[in-house]
Amino acid sequence: MTIYNFGSINLDHLYQVDHFVRPGETMASTQYQLLLGGKGANQSIALAKAGADIKHVGAINAANQDILDQLTGLGVNTDLIAQVPEATGHAIIQLNKEAENAIILFQGANHALTESQVDSVLAQANADDWVLLQNETNLVVYTIERAHELGIKVAFNPAPMDADLTRSVLSSVDLLIVNEVEAMDLMQVTSIDEAKQSLSETYSDLAILMTLGSDGVRYLNAGQDEFVPAFKVIAKDTTAAGDTFIGFCLAALTNKLSMKQAMQRGCAASAICVTRMGAAPAIPSVEEVDGFLKEHA
Repeated sequence: MTIYNFGSINLDHLYQVDHFVRPGETMASTQYQLLLGGKGANQSIALAKAGADIKHVGAINAANQDILDQLTGLGVNTDLIAQVPEATGHAIIQLNKEAENAIILFQGANHALTESQVDSVLAQANADDWVLLQNETNLVVYTIERAHELGIKVAFNPAPMDADLTRSVLSSVDLLIVNEVEAMDLMQVTSIDEAKQSLSETYSDLAILMTLGSDGVRYLNAGQDEFVPAFKVIAKDTTAAGDTFIGFCLAALTNKLSMKQAMQRGCAASAICVTRMGAAPAIPSVEEVDGFLKEHA
């Protein structure tokens, strides 16, 4: 069973700051790092570290061969990543003392996918496979609808949230993965409880994972409402927590674990992740997650 991740690949410029820069302010950072990131790449790395068969579909500038080397070294199949003239996508990340982040994205090559590339990839997949997408690449609607037509299961993490786009494809999605803010934006409500109720009523036949940050994660599907609490840790950086959860949770589902077991593995992986700095480098190994779960059994 293979997961085809149509996802972004970014170079993350991470600045540690005392507080987020205010309008008109110039501020020195206390530390700087250049790291591999992007929601798509982070999720592919998490999937690979969790033991999934993951093929990343995306695009980078032809000059950035080191990105392919990094992904391959972490267990991600890079054969389906196009090399294009556009600049590789990148992010400027401010990380404050409270482990909160503020991010500016430049899409670059992440918006260089073509319909022929999508069609070629989907022709390789079968009904046992998954297509995973976020909202940092182009052709999201096209890819979801084509995968659905071909009978391939679709997991969609609509981040950053585009409510209109997301609502337009939900009939073709098998698993929707949103955080609490995205859920509220999608349903145009102002509280998590309202979002949960509205999602359950409006999309009663859709499987939904709603991550709740330090509180945990909730699964909604056809009247089912299952909650798994988060593990309590001291957070240093939450940048890749959601991507890590998605990777380990989806990998567990492809390995035939129950949804509750998958949610627990995702929560354990994200708990380890937030205790470390950075995005991709913070994602734990499957052995670390196994050990963490044993310690917290």
